[in-house]
Amino acid sequence: MIVVKYKGEEKQFTAEEISSMVLTKMKEIAEAFLGKTVKNDVVTVPAYFNDSQRQATKDAGVIAGLNVMRIINEPTAAAIAYGLDKKTNSSSEKNVLIFDLGGGTFDDLYTHY
Repeated sequence: MIVVKYKGEEKQFTAEEISSMVLTKMKEIAEAFLGKTVKNDVVTVPAYFNDSQRQATKDAGVIAGLNVMRIINEPTAAAIAYGLDKKTNSSSEKNVLIFDLGGGTFDDLYTHY
């Protein structure tokens, strides 16, 4: 439990509730940018998250009113954002190393496509 004192009152929140507040704000930002309602989402988590942390993140999405379609690692998300999930016109195969350096961790993803 996370205890917050605000205007003389103490409130208790679970980690999932705090995370859901962040996801709710991110949903609002995305909807303002896109100009339409966001219903389905994919959430990224650090590569070192275990199954219970991933489930807690998914639960936070449900609390925020989102349909969490998938939880993916941050390095994987970087690869997708860069377009590595798309086939290229090149017939040659490629090896790619993606690294996520920040937040006190160093995550990497090595992929062959």
